[in-house]
Formats: sequence, C-alpha cells, structure tokens
Amino acid sequence: MQPEKPSFFSTRFIQFLGGRNTLFLLILILLLGLIIFIFDLVSFVFYPMQVLLANVVLPVILATIGYYLFRPLLQLLMRVKIPKIWGILIIFLGLIGLITLLIVLVFPFLKTQLTNLIQDFPQYFKKLVIDADMFLRTSIFSSYYLNLEFDVEKLMQQLPENIGNTLQNAVGGVANGIGKVISTLTGLILAIVTVPFILFYLLKDGEKLPQYILNLLPPRMREDAHQVMKDADKQISAYIQGQILVAICIGCMVFIGFLIIGMDYALLLGVLAMITSVVPYLGPIIAITPAAVIAIGTAPFMLVKLAVVWTVVQLVEGKFISPQIMGKSLHIHPITIIFVLLTAGSLFGVPGVILGIPGYALLKVLITHMYKLFKRRYNRHETELNHHYD
Repeated sequence: MQPEKPSFFSTRFIQFLGGRNTLFLLILILLLGLIIFIFDLVSFVFYPMQVLLANVVLPVILATIGYYLFRPLLQLLMRVKIPKIWGILIIFLGLIGLITLLIVLVFPFLKTQLTNLIQDFPQYFKKLVIDADMFLRTSIFSSYYLNLEFDVEKLMQQLPENIGNTLQNAVGGVANGIGKVISTLTGLILAIVTVPFILFYLLKDGEKLPQYILNLLPPRMREDAHQVMKDADKQISAYIQGQILVAICIGCMVFIGFLIIGMDYALLLGVLAMITSVVPYLGPIIAITPAAVIAIGTAPFMLVKLAVVWTVVQLVEGKFISPQIMGKSLHIHPITIIFVLLTAGSLFGVPGVILGIPGYALLKVLITHMYKLFKRRYNRHETELNHHYD
C-alpha cells in the first residue's frame, strides 16, 4: 500500500489554519464581497435596508440602555416574590412618575435659565474679550500683541451685527431645510414612542435571547459563543450602569459646588456637566467652557472659585466615585480611549463619540476570545507535531 502523497492541504500551516475549510471560507468571503459590490451598484436593493437600520438603531440603542439600567431593579423586585410582569409595570409607572415630576418641576426652571443665559451670554463674552485685551496690553506679551493691531472697540461694535447675521442665516437655513427638520423630528418622535415597547419585551424576554441565539449555532461552537455573550453582557452592563451613576454624581456635585460659590445658572451648568460626562475626557472640557466664560464675566475671582470647585469634583470623581462604581471593568488605557473617541467621532460624529467606548469594549471581548481560541489551536497543533517527531 503506497503512502498518501502530501498535498497542499496537508501541510502544517494550512492544517493549522483549518485545512480545506479555510479555502471554502475564503471563497465564501470573496463571493459575499462580490455580491455586496454588485448589489451596492443597484441602489434599490440596499436603500430599504438603510432606511430600516436608520429607523431601528436609535430606539434599539435607547431600549438597550434602559434594559441594562432597569434589569437590576427588576431582579430585585423578583427576589421579593413580585411576578416579572408586575415588576415591569411597577418600573414603568415609576419611570412615568419621575418623567412627569421632572417636566412639571425642573424643566420650566431649566427653560428659564437657558433663555436668560442665551440673552446674557453676549455680555459675558464682551467682558471676557475686554478683560483679555487689557491683560495682554499690560503683560510681557504686550509688544507682540500691539503689533497685531487688534481693535477691540471695532469688534465690540460689529459683534451684535455679526450675531444678528448669524441668526438670520441660521433661520434661513432652517426655513430652506424645513422638510428635513420635520422628517428628523418625526423619526425622533417615532423612536421615542417605540422605545417603551421594545424595552418592555427586553425586560420580559431579554434573558431568553442568548439561549435562542446559541440554539442557532452548531453544538461545538455554543460553549465559546456563550462565554463571549456572557463577557459582552458584563462589559455593557458595567459601562452603562456605571456611567449613568457617575454622570448623576458629577451633575449633583457641580450643582452643589456652584451654589456654594454663588455661580449664576448653577442648575443649568450642573445638568450640562451631567450630560457631557458620558464622554470621557472631552465631556469635562465641553462643560467647563461656558462656566468659565460666565465666571470671568461675573468677577475675576469667580474664576478661581470655579477652578477650585472643578478640581474638587474631578478629584472626587476620579479617586472615589469611578473606582467604586465602575471599578476596572473595562480595562481600557486612557490613551486608547482618546484614540477611540477621535476615530469614532470622525467616522460617526456625535453618536460615535458616545458609543465608541462601549463598542470598543465589545470588540475587545470578541478579539480577546478569538485570540484565546487561536492559542488553544496553536498549542494543540504544536503538541501533535511534537508527538509526531517523538
């Protein structure tokens, strides 16, 4: 009996990659890419899918955030022998009551503060420019500044006109694009209306979804897929719950700190700090900018008070709140976070900045698990090769 002739698929490298399965996978990827390329040239094939995704992504993301926020509360209600359906109804009633309370009590005050800030902000900005001009004229940089021949009085005279022209152009742009505005508002309203229904079914049947997906996979892949979904669920849950709690703590601390130092628009600035804090590193910069302008416009010493409050808030958040609430669950280096924010923001805009970090965390879970499978396969083939040589 003649021994089998070695073939291309029996070589060590190809066997390590999967043998003939690798060839089939490469052919499948090539055909799939070719199909997508051809269909992309025919717009009516992918356009309905784009519309579907555009309308589905936002409510699904909002409902998913709500699911991870309210799932611990639902589990707590179920531990005290409350049926799941009644627990969901209790959560929805409490959420409706909280939203109603915010609309009745907080929203009118915020609206008043925002209206006043819009009216007063040009005055704050003028005072900032004048103070900066006086400082530069008497500083060590005065010779360089005077050579620029910067006319502050002319700028102050043109500022109201420039603001008026800007507002007119903005109004004209809105008028021209009124159709797009109505379409966007309609889509947003539909998304908000759809979120409670999606959230209800996620809370009711969300725990069954992983098992349903596992049943669709081949049996030998289910254990690894189950571990990936378990790690991904842990990452998303830790990030969403932790980030929301940290944001609320930051907003409350900023509001209380600004009240103590007598800062104008303390509640509005606290809410702004709470909202922007969901974006690491960039959020605090966005939040402190209007606060710094208002502080300088109020009194020079107010800027020192603002710096003290902001430093205390950042130290308390960085040293005590975030480590206790979020811990080290994401294991993402700060430099990596900055690169992810810049890349996601350039690709997808504001949604990319907000969702970039959790998206990177999920991708990291998947790649880490694939690397573990790679090492397992490598070790198995190395063991078989050593036995062969022995």
